[in-house]
Amino acid sequence: MDELLIRELIIGCRKKDRKSQKGLYQLFYSYAMKMCIRYARDKEEALELVNDGFMRVFVNIHKYDPQQPFKPWLSTIMINTSIDHYRKQIRKMEMEELNARHDTEDRENILSRIHYDDLIRLVQELSVAYRTVFNLFAIDGYSHEEIAAMLSISVGTSKSNLFKAREQLKKMLSVRELTDQ
Repeated sequence: MDELLIRELIIGCRKKDRKSQKGLYQLFYSYAMKMCIRYARDKEEALELVNDGFMRVFVNIHKYDPQQPFKPWLSTIMINTSIDHYRKQIRKMEMEELNARHDTEDRENILSRIHYDDLIRLVQELSVAYRTVFNLFAIDGYSHEEIAAMLSISVGTSKSNLFKAREQLKKMLSVRELTDQ
């Protein structure tokens, strides 16, 4: 590859020049794709990784040392982008599995043992954050993505608040059952 061309493109990218960004992207696209395809499920996901990686390149281009070769720096960014994506997928899968277990257990056990008005009274004792997410998810049927958008929180925070709300409701029900006996 022409080192002078690469250097000129990098200088342009540091100035946020779109043509330079496009040129750098086109010059290293196949190299980045070869790296990302190893981490991806399919070509579509690999393309997403490449695009995310190049966004990081353009945002962090000022951190690149021009005295060093560009390819290893680009390689590090593409690999880290792929690993970050993988970590997010694992967390998402773990949360989905956790929610699937709790959804079945909670809907069958908690709601079958409690009257609607009693449930509302218990829910009202939850903190604002837990109560809001619980109501939106369990009562109103919104997804975690919708709740996150409505409340300007992350999907993970929505899931965590729901989990904690359920745990608190279980404890309140246990105490209630003990006092009723």
